[in-house]
Amino acid sequence: MFYDHQQIEKKWQKYWEDNQTYKTSNSTDKPKFYVLDMFPYPSGAGLHVGHPLGYIASDIYARYKRHQGFNVLHPVGYDSFGLPAEQYAIQTGTHPAITTEQNITRYEEQLRKIGFSFDWSREVRTSDPSYYKWTQWIFIQLFHSWYNKDTDKAESIETLIQHFEEKGSEGLNANQNEELNFTAEEWKSASEIDKGAILLNYRLAYRAETTVNWCPALGTVLANDEVKDGKSERGGFPVFQKKMMQWSMRISAYSERLLQGLKTLDWPQPLKDSQEYWIGKSQGAQVRFATENGVTIEVFTTRPDTIFGATFMVLAPENPLVQNLTTQEQKDEVDNYIEETSKKTERDRMADVKNVSGAFTGSYAINPFTGKNIPVYISDYVLMGYGTGAVMAVPAHDERDHRFAKKFNLEIIKVVESDVDVQEEAYDSKDSVCVNSDFLNGLNYNDAKAKIIAEIENKGIGHGTTNYRQRDAIFSRQRYWGEPVPIYYKEGMPYTLPNSALPLELPEVEKYLPTEDGDPPLGNAKTFAWDEANQKVVDTDLIDDKTVFPLELSTMPGWAGSSWYFLRYMDPNDDEVFCKKELSDYWGQVDLYIGGSEHATGHLLYSRFWNMFLKDRGYIEQNEPFQKLINQGMILGMSAFVYRVDGTNQYVSKNLAKDYKTQVIHVDVSLLKGTTDELDTEAFKSWRPDYADAEFILEDGKYITGREVEKMSKSKYNVVNPDDICNEYGADGLRLYEMFLGPLEQSKPWNTQGLSGVYGFLKKFWNLYFDGDQFSVSDEEPTKAEFKVLHTLIKKVVYDIENFSFNTSVSSFMIAVNELQKLKCNKRNILQPLAVIISPYAPHICEEVWQLLGNNASIEFEQFPKLEESYLVEDEIDYPVSFNGKMKLKLKLAAHLTKDDVQTIVIQNEDVKRILGENPVKNFIFVPKKIINIVS
Repeated sequence: MFYDHQQIEKKWQKYWEDNQTYKTSNSTDKPKFYVLDMFPYPSGAGLHVGHPLGYIASDIYARYKRHQGFNVLHPVGYDSFGLPAEQYAIQTGTHPAITTEQNITRYEEQLRKIGFSFDWSREVRTSDPSYYKWTQWIFIQLFHSWYNKDTDKAESIETLIQHFEEKGSEGLNANQNEELNFTAEEWKSASEIDKGAILLNYRLAYRAETTVNWCPALGTVLANDEVKDGKSERGGFPVFQKKMMQWSMRISAYSERLLQGLKTLDWPQPLKDSQEYWIGKSQGAQVRFATENGVTIEVFTTRPDTIFGATFMVLAPENPLVQNLTTQEQKDEVDNYIEETSKKTERDRMADVKNVSGAFTGSYAINPFTGKNIPVYISDYVLMGYGTGAVMAVPAHDERDHRFAKKFNLEIIKVVESDVDVQEEAYDSKDSVCVNSDFLNGLNYNDAKAKIIAEIENKGIGHGTTNYRQRDAIFSRQRYWGEPVPIYYKEGMPYTLPNSALPLELPEVEKYLPTEDGDPPLGNAKTFAWDEANQKVVDTDLIDDKTVFPLELSTMPGWAGSSWYFLRYMDPNDDEVFCKKELSDYWGQVDLYIGGSEHATGHLLYSRFWNMFLKDRGYIEQNEPFQKLINQGMILGMSAFVYRVDGTNQYVSKNLAKDYKTQVIHVDVSLLKGTTDELDTEAFKSWRPDYADAEFILEDGKYITGREVEKMSKSKYNVVNPDDICNEYGADGLRLYEMFLGPLEQSKPWNTQGLSGVYGFLKKFWNLYFDGDQFSVSDEEPTKAEFKVLHTLIKKVVYDIENFSFNTSVSSFMIAVNELQKLKCNKRNILQPLAVIISPYAPHICEEVWQLLGNNASIEFEQFPKLEESYLVEDEIDYPVSFNGKMKLKLKLAAHLTKDDVQTIVIQNEDVKRILGENPVKNFIFVPKKIINIVS
């Protein structure tokens, strides 16, 4: 029977949509299972075959759990704010909402075509005002919260205000920007503006001057992962370090909890390692160094026991103390160095471990343990965001300090007073002056560290402490296409909008660039001011700073909406709350989360932070958002290259290119002839205007391209459109093939030719149900051999799905269908459960045969077949019988026989007697289900 995959797949995709097959109930009468894919961003390019890999895996698991009787939540939505749509708007004038809608429509068409079992009724989009209303609401809760270290959680800002009214700052143990000291009376007598400034020091969402990655060409701040080699990832524009007033999120308050929470999660270890490194917990001491001009420099060090070897100090160029420490003679050198440093991102500075540079401030600090004057430098290897933005440099015990000392000809002193330094070589001991102090003589590392910290505290110059590398997350962006921040300003102090004013919607603007005054694009809006008296947004011309006030002009970053979207899926249409408590209690954590490892220190940290905060404030119960996480690998594309002879428009074939000086250029793989490496030269000339006059140096009359496996990417012209694959091989073919390529977590190359094997399997599976062109399934009882094939498959597939070994399941399907084909099996009691087993992988074809089998309902909720181990027990074993180690014959024996039974039967066998002849049996070796060996 002809397998018409196009007709079958269209039919069932329409059926699923018309009947809302995958719509999930919020009824709590069944056990739940929450399966989620990382939030897709809808780009104009649409999907290529690499994108659905994780979606197919999660869809298989979701379908499998439905077969097991779970109430499965498997939603989809779009992370639809972002810079690409805004850049397109700047270039073309097209509103980002229009291009975003077009991109989403394209994505949805492609996703539906692949047959995913998403609950489309729960779709969310971060750019929809009904969604970002709640992103703004969460921001407001963060603004009105502080972190109480005594209770180790976030609390309402009202409890902090109560503490101030009763005790001032006395006894307060809070996470804050800086230490403040005031009495209850001073608090009560402070103005509203002064109180607001004090509270900003503690709020979880706060505004402060921060060093950011500023891209003038894009007119916005960029996150570290949007900057590569000092340039914007999008557009390749220069990026500078700049101080700006920015909104930040106090994620640093959660550093320890974020570390400890990793122990409870079933995540890949490399991902956990990335988060641990990013958070960067270290224990040591905070030490204050006095300077000759009265400025105090505070440092954090993990090695206070080496303080005797501190021979100079280094400050981050952006450290505010630099201005006070720089002498007039050194000002030009320091200013020039600061300007050069501003062109590097923090990531660049951290990565460049070998090149050291710096400038002398002209000032000296005093080593509190040696009493020596030590010079104070600035250098870009010290970061303002880590520790205090200053280090005591111990060049004999730190690699970068050592390089710096060598470059600037500074003193190197190796500290040898503690046993740890006997084990630890200096970086350049031959150039080091060794010191030996009775103070720490003979102590091991831990005792030396403890003693020096005690002495630091005794001297009143510092204390022992724990530090974290993780810094607070910059939250504002100078962009248009993002969530407006629900803040207005009175006398420069931020105030939140009332909940009744949410959502604060994006206003219309004439252009999407910053204003002439340098304000963000929202500064171009004509209606974007807050009328406090009438509680509404009004024209900016009405701002009088009495009743009408300016609104915040920055928007939220891309990660704002994606930090909590998994919660909104639980209750996407509720206008009263972001998620009803009873529903968040029922759905709880995401049970299975699949997505790329590139989100390890961005989205995954931020969403864990927001989840912990919402738990602290009593809105949800779960500590962590994602219990089990799998990072899928990439599907790689086979790129094609041509070789242009330098300075010409000539292109030389691959095997001749070694004789020329050439430039290697990517070409679209669609320009190749069929499945060969031969370039269609006429198609190449038509591809782009600059290739129209191309000339070719051929080999054997052909132009052979270079080929290489690379990341599948539009920029490399090696993408394969899943629509084309679905048209030719079917969505079921695409789904099976992507799983068949290899283990889910590994990257693997795409080869369209390999689809023919999977498609051949689907046709074999289809034909099991037919006799010629007639549907033909028998109600006859299956044979033991047929049951064995079925239950062997059940056992293997259950194990594979539960261990995410989807590739080996596909192999098992092929083996089972081949065996059933050999057995000429057409028994209903075999073929009906077989369709259920394969349906998570290939749902369309299985729905069709399920219906042909006479079932009216969808196969989706049919119980997964139960394994009967009895069908796997062997009744008889074909034993090889060896004589003195040489196999002579085989005997079929019952599987349940004991060794004595087997020996009696074998010795009485006529063939065995003939081979033995007159020789007596000296030993009878029996290995159950394997071999028999007779020693004579």
